[in-house]
Amino acid sequence: MDSAIRGMSPASVRMAFGVDPKRPHRYNLRQSRYDALARDIDALAGKAAQGESRLAVLDMGCGKGAAALHLRARPNFGVIDIDATDISAKYALDTTLYRSVMYGGDLTKGYPELPTGSYDVVICEQVLEHLLDLEIPMATISRLVKPGGRAFVGVPIFLPPLHLARRHVVPILDRLGGYKGKRTHVQAFTLAHFKAALLAHTKMRFMEARGFRVISGGPFRRLEELRWWWVFNRWLGAKLPGACIEVQVILER
Repeated sequence: MDSAIRGMSPASVRMAFGVDPKRPHRYNLRQSRYDALARDIDALAGKAAQGESRLAVLDMGCGKGAAALHLRARPNFGVIDIDATDISAKYALDTTLYRSVMYGGDLTKGYPELPTGSYDVVICEQVLEHLLDLEIPMATISRLVKPGGRAFVGVPIFLPPLHLARRHVVPILDRLGGYKGKRTHVQAFTLAHFKAALLAHTKMRFMEARGFRVISGGPFRRLEELRWWWVFNRWLGAKLPGACIEVQVILER
């Protein structure tokens, strides 16, 4: 990971992993998932470069472009072609990061504009928890990945039975308490539930589940300046992914 920070100016080191100015802590645990997938995708890009080819990546539901920011800091970014999709154009993205951006693409419709088997890697981070229908989006992830390609799919998770409280009790409490905000998470997953749904709808091979943000926020936020705290959280996330706040599942087609 430190390759993303090593050689950076003092100002950039204050960014999350040396790349994200919106997250000031050096080892920001919210951004740790993007650092992890960027490392893995960079390794795949390195193998593609050895074969004198390029790596086609789709950032599905790209949001503010965090995944691409982390990929740009990696040594093999020059052989990565990133396409992005998002339902909203409210974020101003750096167009130098992307080969193309498709706004208004509704994942629940299956992205018919995109050809089957178009990508070596599909990223779908922090998207599926916002969708009522999961079958078509998950099947679309699989459809767009080339044979032998990979998908990195991440969502927030809960320990059982807390997911049931989040799904059924919290909305009732919101109504009773007059909550004025809008909760956009309509799914509440456990790791087992999420993994089972992915395998059922994608028919892809499970490779790994890794958790993030085991101990995060509040009085612990200052520790996110320290590398050992990030390493410790990554170790816990590997050992106990189901007990984390977020999980990232890696699948192979």
